[in-house]
Amino acid sequence: MAEVSTQAVAVREEKIFINGEWTSALDGTTYPKRNPYTGGVASLVPAGKREDARRAIDAAAAAFPSWSATGPAVRRNLLLKAADILEKRMPDVAKITAVETGQTFGWGMFNCIYTVGILREAAAQAYAMVGEVIPTDLPDTTAMAVRQPVGVVVGIAPWNAPMILGMRAVAAPVAYGNTVVL
Repeated sequence: MAEVSTQAVAVREEKIFINGEWTSALDGTTYPKRNPYTGGVASLVPAGKREDARRAIDAAAAAFPSWSATGPAVRRNLLLKAADILEKRMPDVAKITAVETGQTFGWGMFNCIYTVGILREAAAQAYAMVGEVIPTDLPDTTAMAVRQPVGVVVGIAPWNAPMILGMRAVAAPVAYGNTVVL
């Protein structure tokens, strides 16, 4: 006869990151994020609602003027630092990713490795916002287009490759001086 463990498994209670701090949903509600493979609860996640989304959008809009004025070297260095931190924590992050997606640890590691590359590529893109001279039919006239950040960008990522798809939605817009709500 097999022995059944009665030891409780600790369930992580997650937070949402808004305006530089980890917080709960305004009304305090959560929902169980289940491991799609086992059906077990992987974590409790804030059940954000319209007010929480508005809070995130307002914070991103308030941060936009200063972030968009930040030089490309600062944006590049922050993205490289994020890549370095993720690279050092890959085994831990891969384990969490595997539990939350119901996929293998190897898939979690692939997500991490690929995401480190996304962050580093985005860091390189911090200097890619350049202008260009545009032909004009007016004599003695030069026209120039100058690329600039547009504001708050919304990113939506599905669950099956959370690191890759989430960071793909965030890294490039941030590198170009935009703020993002994911």
